[in-house]
Amino acid sequence: MTVELNTVYVDRIAPMRSPSLDETFRMMSDQQASSCIVLYQPDAVELGDVAVELGLHELAVEDSAEGHQRPKLERYGSTLFAVLKPALYNDRREEVAFGEVHAFVGQDFFLAVVQADPRGQHVVPRALQRMSGKPGLVTAGPQAQLWALMDSIVDDYIPVIDGLEEDINQIEDQLFSGVAGVSKRIYELFGEVVDFQRAARPLVYMIENLHRGAEKYHLPVEMQRRFRDVLDHAIRIVERLDTFRQLLQNALTVDSTLAAQKQNDDTKKISGWAAILFAPTLIAAIYGMNFTNMPELRWQWGYPLAVLAMIVFALALFVVFKVKRWF
Repeated sequence: MTVELNTVYVDRIAPMRSPSLDETFRMMSDQQASSCIVLYQPDAVELGDVAVELGLHELAVEDSAEGHQRPKLERYGSTLFAVLKPALYNDRREEVAFGEVHAFVGQDFFLAVVQADPRGQHVVPRALQRMSGKPGLVTAGPQAQLWALMDSIVDDYIPVIDGLEEDINQIEDQLFSGVAGVSKRIYELFGEVVDFQRAARPLVYMIENLHRGAEKYHLPVEMQRRFRDVLDHAIRIVERLDTFRQLLQNALTVDSTLAAQKQNDDTKKISGWAAILFAPTLIAAIYGMNFTNMPELRWQWGYPLAVLAMIVFALALFVVFKVKRWF
């Protein structure tokens, strides 16, 4: 386990670095302080020890220890449990990488468990830097740290959206250019957009649920405004993803139509050449039987006439198919 961040707020003022988790828990008990802790990939035992100190619900701890959770927001008494999916667009590989962060928000603590970070590490500490220089947010307590994390993750979605949009524009150009492998790329992009929707869409419902419980759980007005701002951004992200999904579905339809059209053109060509070769083959087959009593078999001009007939029939059919644009 790596402790990425371990700070204590006494009377909800500027944070102080704590030398250890034990010291943090002692200060929380003795001085009625609040804490902000970020753990990177703790095992079940390490997470369980922290959970006992903070009084976390066993079901939430079990989900966090297992990982691979869908984005969600659940409340266990006075503690919120949120699962968030940060994302990063890899421009070199042209694909989207997703992480997984579990946030526990209590009345006097904020605990973030990073199970996967697409940026390598430090996704949560970087997000919490949004609170620096804003004492009003510090006094709002751990809910402000949840806002900072959500706001940072949603803002990081924008470059990912831009990267996907560029890929889709390239797909549209390649569809009618006959570029090999475009079908596979469309399917890959479609899968990435669907995964992105699974990560981003639940954020809308999560923040809406926070608003519905704002009065009951005493969410400050300033925090309500900030969560609404994140909600607006999340809705725009989801709407753009819906548009991307529709565009890719249309691209799949167009690609299937073009493939069927190409197959039909190939069938026409094959059928046309088969018809062209049929007449010469038929004439050659008949005169190749070598019966004694055959018309014009001993005629001087029989052979040249047969060859000429083959050529005329073949050219005539070729002209007909050319006019019909089979070739």
